Amino acid sequence: MPDPEDPANIRDGPRPPETDAERRRRRAQFLRELHEAKALRDRVQPRRARAARMRQQMRMRTFRW
Repeated sequence: MPDPEDPANIRDGPRPPETDAERRRRRAQFLRELHEAKALRDRVQPRRARAARMRQQMRMRTFRW
């Protein structure tokens, strides 16, 4: 019989609604990790990163308000 206090079973059970602070904290953590991953990719592949920067600059140059 499964133990109701086991963390694996708590994950599958009904969850209380997430608070705004928890959601913002998870989102901030995700964005930090995403930024870190992009920075790592730019360091590992400098030519591709430079090409991406150039494409972004062209997009911004041709953008109309």
